[in-house]
Amino acid sequence: MQQRTLDLLSRTGDPVVFDPAVVDELRADVDAGLAELAGRLPESVSPEPAPVIVVTKHDLGEVFTCEAKWAAPDDFAWSAAKAKGQVAHKAVQLSIHWRGEVVPITVVDEAIGRLAEDERGLGPWLASLPPGDAADLRGRAVEHVTKFLECFPPLDPRWRPVTEGSSQYPLGGPIVLRARIDLTLGVPQRGESRKVIVDLKTGRLMSRHREDLRFYALIETLVRQVPPRLLASYSLDAAAAETEEVTVDLLRSALRRTLDGVQRIVEIQFEDRPPTRSPGPACRWCACRASCAVGQAWLADDRQAD
Repeated sequence: MQQRTLDLLSRTGDPVVFDPAVVDELRADVDAGLAELAGRLPESVSPEPAPVIVVTKHDLGEVFTCEAKWAAPDDFAWSAAKAKGQVAHKAVQLSIHWRGEVVPITVVDEAIGRLAEDERGLGPWLASLPPGDAADLRGRAVEHVTKFLECFPPLDPRWRPVTEGSSQYPLGGPIVLRARIDLTLGVPQRGESRKVIVDLKTGRLMSRHREDLRFYALIETLVRQVPPRLLASYSLDAAAAETEEVTVDLLRSALRRTLDGVQRIVEIQFEDRPPTRSPGPACRWCACRASCAVGQAWLADDRQAD
């Protein structure tokens, strides 16, 4: 499995080099698009001290899946199933830089301890976790980390592995694009694209995951001014990856999708446009499914089909 992963992520063929003029064009198009959308925000909305709109892969995925689901009040609550990913990602980060033998339960416990110290987000929930829930979370996260260690070869420091790396574009303003990437390998060298972006997944891979990676590639290009070479959605359950080479057309497509998504957010949040409803599998866990007629109809048809 480790050799297969290495073969998937390694470069074959000629070096990948993008025309710097294309990158400049992409940056100019994004700047112009964000400026136009920022100009549609109410004058009473101030970009200080923080951006008014922070756009992530989750925001784009949700607003394109169903605008009504994206706009619905958030009823999110932590559980072991929801927290395992964040704990496992932190443990993977520790494992890459761990001295000596990496034992999954050891790095998972260390990850839980570090995350519990945070006063925001997952921290308070972890700090008050009953023993049974803590054991459940530990078991789920250990499974995730064990699969990663089985599937990935030991990461050579010369590959410049970075976990949970953050990027943002632009530096400031009322609208910013933000990414947090599971794993990157490689760095550009004299304009040559060498970086590989890896998104770690449990369960089956979906088309939305590919769009997430394209969004990451766009932000990486805007920030570093050298596009990445390869994108990979890696399923730990299947020990297999779907890869996609980065091209100019891919980056332009990601740019159009991103600006379209930001426009939808501006229209719904600040211009009083009613969100559209797009029934589908996401209706099963939507917060507004009880009051959504089209969602209820889709669920009824889905149950009848089952």
